[in-house]
Amino acid sequence: MQDAHATHAVFNQVPELDGLDLFGVDPTLQRAVDAFGGGFGREALSAYGALAGGPLAAAGELANRHVPELRTHDRRGHRIDVVEYHPAYHELMRAAIAHGVHGLPWESPREGAHVVRAALELLHNQADSGTDCPVTMTFASIPTLRANPALAALWEPRVLSRRYDPRDLPADAKEGLTLGMAMTEKQGGTDVRANTTTARATGERDAGGEVALLTGHKWFCSAPMSDGFLVLAQWDGALSCFLMPRWRPDGTRNAISIQRLKDKLGNRSNASSEIELRDAFAWAVGPRGRGVATIIQMVALTRFDCMVGSTAIMRHAALHVLHHIRHRAVGGRRLVDQPLMRAVAADLALETEAALWLSMRVAAALDAREADPREALLVRLATALGKYWVCKRAPQHVNEAQECLGGLGYVEEHVLPRLCREAPVNSIWEGSGNVQCLDVLRAIAREPETLGVLRDELGRAR
Repeated sequence: MQDAHATHAVFNQVPELDGLDLFGVDPTLQRAVDAFGGGFGREALSAYGALAGGPLAAAGELANRHVPELRTHDRRGHRIDVVEYHPAYHELMRAAIAHGVHGLPWESPREGAHVVRAALELLHNQADSGTDCPVTMTFASIPTLRANPALAALWEPRVLSRRYDPRDLPADAKEGLTLGMAMTEKQGGTDVRANTTTARATGERDAGGEVALLTGHKWFCSAPMSDGFLVLAQWDGALSCFLMPRWRPDGTRNAISIQRLKDKLGNRSNASSEIELRDAFAWAVGPRGRGVATIIQMVALTRFDCMVGSTAIMRHAALHVLHHIRHRAVGGRRLVDQPLMRAVAADLALETEAALWLSMRVAAALDAREADPREALLVRLATALGKYWVCKRAPQHVNEAQECLGGLGYVEEHVLPRLCREAPVNSIWEGSGNVQCLDVLRAIAREPETLGVLRDELGRAR
């Protein structure tokens, strides 16, 4: 029966790109994983690729449409400082943690562990980038947490648990924990040495170590429902690192007030907040006055993950371009058969592959850095270079992909507008472009042999 409302035939439409195994359709990622010792993880990657290209992709759309909401008080007027998320957010978090995106290299250290974990993260980011923020911070926290061995012994087993536990409870009542990081303050931004938050020693020690009370604020605290936060504060005038739990060990809420949530351009599924501290309980992590040196281990890994995240955004945009041009015809010829479009698509694919190989090479260096000092030097330099270049290129890459799709790539029913809003964040977070340039100069000045390591690496790639 003919549709009474039909005015025209609908044809020359591209089929939906649903239900993909994002690992199975990415031969470059498969080759990189095998080349850098991650072949043991192929089965897990295929399983997660199917999730990321199917159910998690749908969850990512929902989690970004239904953004987190802050509840400062309960219905009786008690201060609770709770952020409520859509169930899709929890579905994404549960999947990432169940598959070890938050801790595989620490849980099962072996050759290729960082490579497999980076590949898992790349797949997850194609479903949703916002939830990768708490996952990344949890992953990156472990080396810094280990600067306080007593505290690490208490927290690390549950931080590395494969069970996601979103309940707002004290840490020792939960099956799994997530960790965040809060350094930035209003007056300083990247200049954390200008921080004014203070730490006051209590003279007490417990099973987690030396206790201090923190007073001040943090201007950008993402994932505020994390179970603990690694923060910086001035301790007798010396910037020091602390772990500040969401709940005190005595079972009462810590003195952390969430002032508001940021209304961000992208990264909408992830809550980013402003917080104030009023004698908030915290444990010292690392030596007094060595706060930056202690927390920089966490920062370095989050910078690496920024590069992986931007690579994922570029990969997903390119995937949609390649799918579109294979099915869409203009002037009686498929777009993929037209020289100009082939040139643009090839350029997008080439840049995506370059970013992917760089990310996986740095992941392999992370695996090898303990045994090989040259690999450690490469990690230091290549992370900053990759963070600078890949993250800066992602917005232009996505915009080019939108041009390939035309108007379809600009409407919110398609994923590309979300990627367009998401793409700038990784070049800003964890130190923007100038900060990465200064880090490169610092690395070369302190360890001049770093430049030789990079030259050797580039020589082998020619």
